[in-house]
Amino acid sequence: MHITCTNCGRPYPDEGTPYKCLKCGGLFDWKTWPEFDPAQVDRSQPGLWRYRHTFGGIPLSLNPVTLGEGLTPLLWSESFGRQVAYKCEYLNPTGSFKDRGMTALVSFLKGRGVTAAVEDSSGNAGASFAAYAARAGLQAGVYAPAAASGPKLEQIQFYGAQLHPVEGSRSDVSRAVERDVIAQGMAYASHAWMPHNLPGYATAAYEIYEQLGGAPGAVICPVGQGGLFLGLYRGFLALQRAGLIGAVPRMIGVQARACAPLWVLSTAGISSLGFVTEGQTIAEGIRIRSPLRAAALLQMADAGHGEFVPVDETDILPGRDQLAKRGLYVEPTSAIVWNALEQKISSLPDPVVVMLTGSGFKVQPK
Repeated sequence: MHITCTNCGRPYPDEGTPYKCLKCGGLFDWKTWPEFDPAQVDRSQPGLWRYRHTFGGIPLSLNPVTLGEGLTPLLWSESFGRQVAYKCEYLNPTGSFKDRGMTALVSFLKGRGVTAAVEDSSGNAGASFAAYAARAGLQAGVYAPAAASGPKLEQIQFYGAQLHPVEGSRSDVSRAVERDVIAQGMAYASHAWMPHNLPGYATAAYEIYEQLGGAPGAVICPVGQGGLFLGLYRGFLALQRAGLIGAVPRMIGVQARACAPLWVLSTAGISSLGFVTEGQTIAEGIRIRSPLRAAALLQMADAGHGEFVPVDETDILPGRDQLAKRGLYVEPTSAIVWNALEQKISSLPDPVVVMLTGSGFKVQPK
């Protein structure tokens, strides 16, 4: 699978589903990213599984765990005097982009013989995991903030997963699930720790390329843990290596100023880490103080391929309303892109693609 520990280099084992390195506790990631070959795109397969050749580690004999995710529309709309393309990821089966990664991750778990697993989430990843676990016949548990949006928590339970609400911050949730997983020896299907979902996110880049007939000039995307942002970037790199695009688009990652670790670190350096806050924000899906893949994301910015911008709390809901007036109904976490677009559009090359990551039906209207 070409997945190794980023700390000690140990390869991902051929058996089991450890979420971190068994030798040193390090983070697993792709050492060699799967190549994209247009000749191997199989349009007879459902949704994003047409790009199955880019999903390392899932045997071809295994039927994928799918709900028909992917192939989301790219809709154009006038925004700030320009025509901008909106990638409607909120139209995935459970209402968020998380389905792209979860179909790959749960298929991997199924292929390794897992029958029960847990996940932690601010809501969307938990709902997605619960749905795909139900589809695969897995017993699922989801840890989530007790204060998460009610519709997301209800969605998790309707799929049949056992919900474990945790009082406190998003970081408290992660600590709770790691403590319990270690104690119980259960499989931890972490969308943050495990790298098997990243090729699923990369399929959004392949779709955008096909929908535009080429590469975008820039991509704007909300960033919490940064899985979608990193997957998009690596997907465009794969297209460039395949000779299909000349350059990787400018990547703009968006964070709420109340919790913007990547923006802080990319502008003020590692010495500023202690000043990163985990403040309250209605963009709950990206309230992540310590993104696990921060090093890879910052390396992308250092290479000149992207940057991170903060959005003030008072600018989030007006962005949601402006998108709704264009027929695009998204949750606040997704709506954060509107102000970022306003901040950056004058300096971005066409075409500009904006990722809309979660449905407005996910939250109670404010």
